[in-house]
Amino acid sequence: MPMRLTHTQLLRYAGLFTWAVVGVPLALSSWYFPIVEPEELRAASTDLVGSGFAYVVFGIAYWLVTRDLGARTPRKFDVVLLAVLTFSAIALSKLSGTGLGSILLMLVSGVIPWLMPLGVGIAWLILMHVPLVPVFLEFENFTPVFAVLQAVMYAGYSSFTFITGLVARQQAQAREEQRRLNAELRATRALLAESSRMSERLRISRELHDLLGHHLTALSLNLEVAGHLAEGKALEHVRQSHTLAKLLLTDVREVVSEMREDGGIDLTHALKVLVEGVPALRVDLELPERLHIEDPERAQVLLRCAQEIITNTVRHSGASRLNLTMTQDADEIRLAARDNGRGCELAKPGNGLRGMRERLSAYGGQVDIITAPGQGFALDVRIPLEAAT
Repeated sequence: MPMRLTHTQLLRYAGLFTWAVVGVPLALSSWYFPIVEPEELRAASTDLVGSGFAYVVFGIAYWLVTRDLGARTPRKFDVVLLAVLTFSAIALSKLSGTGLGSILLMLVSGVIPWLMPLGVGIAWLILMHVPLVPVFLEFENFTPVFAVLQAVMYAGYSSFTFITGLVARQQAQAREEQRRLNAELRATRALLAESSRMSERLRISRELHDLLGHHLTALSLNLEVAGHLAEGKALEHVRQSHTLAKLLLTDVREVVSEMREDGGIDLTHALKVLVEGVPALRVDLELPERLHIEDPERAQVLLRCAQEIITNTVRHSGASRLNLTMTQDADEIRLAARDNGRGCELAKPGNGLRGMRERLSAYGGQVDIITAPGQGFALDVRIPLEAAT
């Protein structure tokens, strides 16, 4: 079965293939360089070594910057690599005396939309072609007007790859949003199934208690009265029937009690569904063996808190790992989350965290934020199992 590549991986390998093809004429020019005077030969050798160095630097930087492209939040180091790509491509054209660097700038244009906002990316796209004008002026028979037109032409080619990268990024974001919504839908469906199961068990237990228990109690009382009126062999059978009726009534009460005790919502399956397939983020989920909540609304609040934590970690933290630990005692349930992201000096709650606090406060819960630069981001969520009296 052939290996399936994502569109970001296809763009990456296509760029690396283009980079390799650009190296072919660069290598041929070093092999078939014309024989010149010794002084000129030394100068030409220096240019070939420099252009080869710029070519190799571009390849390494492109390999690094396109690794996990779109699967993580852009870093400052990625912007540095983008600058290295730009300068090495321009240096290649300058040192080799060819337009090969302009072709490599097309590859840079395809990476820009993944690392920068649209406005900044367009400005970068235009400005990185400006240094090509003095480079083209050094070519033989190139006038200033022709040099500008040549740079504008390559900028037009690069705009096509820029739009291609932009469309690919939008598709990746749309697919990630679809994955997130699908995971939320499946988790909500699992929670709804648990809620329906709990409601059905509660209904059956009430029916057993109210109907069967009532009739068995009446039967037991009637058999007790019959035991006082019957004589002989009939009295023995009436007493046996009375004993069996009391045992059956005890069994029914035990079944009703067990159904009520095991009637809580199990959050385990819903949480496992929620953390499946999160891109570029390893989610370690630690849950107790029995995680039952009697109030469906509180279970829904905890599920939404876990969902918001995962979403914020993917979008803002730059983390590669997230630990979610849920514990339960007699009074409350606690959800502790910690990632290995960059952290910050002072957390400024956005709409997601504010919404989390509003949901928790409606049920007497609270959330504490713990963060510091370079130490990740941590949340401590607590919600009581019952309303305060």
